[in-house]
Amino acid sequence: LAAGFACEGKKPVLAIYSTFLQRAYDQLIHDVALQNLNVLLGIDRAGFVGEDGATHAGIFDLTYLRCIPNMIIMTPSNEDECWKMLNTGYDFNGPAAVRYPRGNGPGENISRNKELIEIGKGKVIKEVDSKIAILSFGAVLDLCSNVSDELDTTLVDMRFVKPLDEDLIKNICKNHDLIVTVEENVVAGGAGSGVNEFIHANSLEVDLLNIGIPDEFP
Repeated sequence: LAAGFACEGKKPVLAIYSTFLQRAYDQLIHDVALQNLNVLLGIDRAGFVGEDGATHAGIFDLTYLRCIPNMIIMTPSNEDECWKMLNTGYDFNGPAAVRYPRGNGPGENISRNKELIEIGKGKVIKEVDSKIAILSFGAVLDLCSNVSDELDTTLVDMRFVKPLDEDLIKNICKNHDLIVTVEENVVAGGAGSGVNEFIHANSLEVDLLNIGIPDEFP
């Protein structure tokens, strides 16, 4: 239905649970991404979902979306970032996804304007003279910030899983020995895997640690 609206010149916003989008995977690839249609996905319940249980845990979407061509994937760290990314995805001409968790955010005030985010650009939260840099994807930023303060590390809110901020990653690699990626998604094929692929493809010399959900159902 969303693809049909897009074909007729409309801008559909499809709000859907991460786990329900799994059931529409073939349609997402063939009906939206292959035709590069102008559809915005608002992916709810991304990550852990508490009492909703294992059947509703949205822990695979970064993996199954990242491999689809033409797709832009955004991971907001708070309510205001989510607002800006929805603006950005709505303004973008093509398939775009914004994934956000179930329930409440950290309580950030929302600037209810039409501000956009530059596509594929991360945000350095803290840069220090440290051997370690933490790259945070999405709603785990507060947790990463606590760890970063304790260990006195550089901290980056990556914002985008696809496209990655490649220039930022290169600069981080020049000044750090270890990059730690953190995401509320399975490690296999997730955001951290995208960072790994870029680093290896460009022969960048840095150690890597990917933190996410292990290969088991939580």
